[in-house]
Amino acid sequence: MSATIIIPARYGSSRYKGKPLAKILGREMVLRVADICKKIVGTKNLYIATDSKLIENVVLRAGYKTIITSKKCLTGTDRVAEASKKIKSNMIINVQGDEPTINPNDIKKVIEAKKKFPNHVICGYDKINKLENPASYNLPKVAINSSDELIYISRALIPGKKNKLDKIDYYKQVCIYAFNKYQLNKFISKNKKSVIEKIEDIEILRFFDFGIKIKMVKLNSNSVAVDEIKDVKKAEKILKKR
Repeated sequence: MSATIIIPARYGSSRYKGKPLAKILGREMVLRVADICKKIVGTKNLYIATDSKLIENVVLRAGYKTIITSKKCLTGTDRVAEASKKIKSNMIINVQGDEPTINPNDIKKVIEAKKKFPNHVICGYDKINKLENPASYNLPKVAINSSDELIYISRALIPGKKNKLDKIDYYKQVCIYAFNKYQLNKFISKNKKSVIEKIEDIEILRFFDFGIKIKMVKLNSNSVAVDEIKDVKKAEKILKKR
């Protein structure tokens, strides 16, 4: 199976409007993400899915392909699912457009895991790094079982602890996902968010309603998602170190 990467890039983010076009060390963030993805699949199997002509124009000028999607997509995965209907590949990798510091080797790990576990949705995770606050509601935390499957993901601190003196390493979701067409079709089949997904505002929770298991892959990303304007400086700091 050959992988196709789709980068969802919505212009009207509620927390940071126009976020995909934010400059990270002088280059638009969505292009920085595309530059990383190109190292894995080239430009032939790489698409930016967007609802914005502004984003489309920037992407096309940079030599990348776009798929225009509806402005009504509920989440980035809904956007990827809509775009996937226009391509033939059955292994779709969703790399979020606000992750300009992702390690390309981490994308490879997710692809290899999907080949090994084709009936699972694949999702990356990593230890929360020193630049991040575990208590931040912008940072989804994960709880994982002994089979490396997702038990739950929350904006609250999980797992909780009864003894306040216990030291816990918290782990975060890294937004690299792998799906097949069946899983994406299921995801959009009800055209609405699940109850718990809506409460947490974490899209991957919707798969629980369909009984689709999620295999978690430990990454070594040291990445920072750009959720707010202040996160740009964090991302730039990481890139400068590299």
